[in-house]
Amino acid sequence: MTIIRNQDDFNTAAAKAEVLVESLPWMKKFRDKIIVIKFGGNAMVDAALFQAFAEDVVYLRYAGIKPVIVHGGGPQINEMLGRLGIESEFQGGYRVTTPEVMNVVRMVLTGVVNPQLVDAINQHAPLAMGISGEDGGLLQAAPAAPVMVENTTIDLGLVGEITRVRPDAVHHILENGMIPVVSSIAPNSAHPGQSLNINADTAAGALAAALGAEKLVMLTDVAGLYAAWPDPASLISSLTLSELQEMLPSLADGMIPKMRACVTALSAGVQKASIVDGRVPHSVLLEILTNNGIGTEIVPDTAAAPRTSSIAVIPSP
Repeated sequence: MTIIRNQDDFNTAAAKAEVLVESLPWMKKFRDKIIVIKFGGNAMVDAALFQAFAEDVVYLRYAGIKPVIVHGGGPQINEMLGRLGIESEFQGGYRVTTPEVMNVVRMVLTGVVNPQLVDAINQHAPLAMGISGEDGGLLQAAPAAPVMVENTTIDLGLVGEITRVRPDAVHHILENGMIPVVSSIAPNSAHPGQSLNINADTAAGALAAALGAEKLVMLTDVAGLYAAWPDPASLISSLTLSELQEMLPSLADGMIPKMRACVTALSAGVQKASIVDGRVPHSVLLEILTNNGIGTEIVPDTAAAPRTSSIAVIPSP
């Protein structure tokens, strides 16, 4: 028996074929390249977006791209702190982290969010492997300097700034065809046995720099970087590293860690950083494998810009 499909079916199939063909040059460009993706924001708490992100990551891996996921867990940490009756505040875009808060941060990031994300990816294929910044000496950090907020100096407590990255463990996972999923906790180099809370944006930028990633993608809860937040007409589609550095002092607190992470990555030789709206389903694929992308992209000033970084990278022995 032969069934004749109607024209609408053919049109739908043709549209899907066009999308696949559009992705081809980007698959060729990024094949065998490392792309670091910072996962956070609303995509972490919306079940449909969470699953869409897992699908995107698996798609990239089967397309021959090497995704590395760095995740935060702000909403989950807030929920647990609330359940435990522990107060927490943000200053200058960072969570002020007391020892009591640090215990919760470590428990939630490494014990809850990380395995949930690994499980979501592995439902499609056994590809994801969870790892903490504490594992294998991946990250090393020192206490962050106090921040100035409205002419007041604020001590951030157990918040860390990354001083060293030893990416061997991540390379090993990638070389075995798997997807590293990294939680942003690091040991305190000044106090052995103590952990520090690392902003996930900061960790993603440092890891992208150390891995020599081709691209850094930052998921957030806005459409991108705005020249005059919150005016939607001021959304910036593209800017250079030097243009971003000029804007940094005027940015809202929540955007500062993301933009500093982009500066870290691009200054070390990463070719492009993108701020992407994680509230859009399959935003990762739209950004990486389509011609127009979404959000805001930041590129180096010149292709031959010198590579600089204040973060030490420990080479493989």
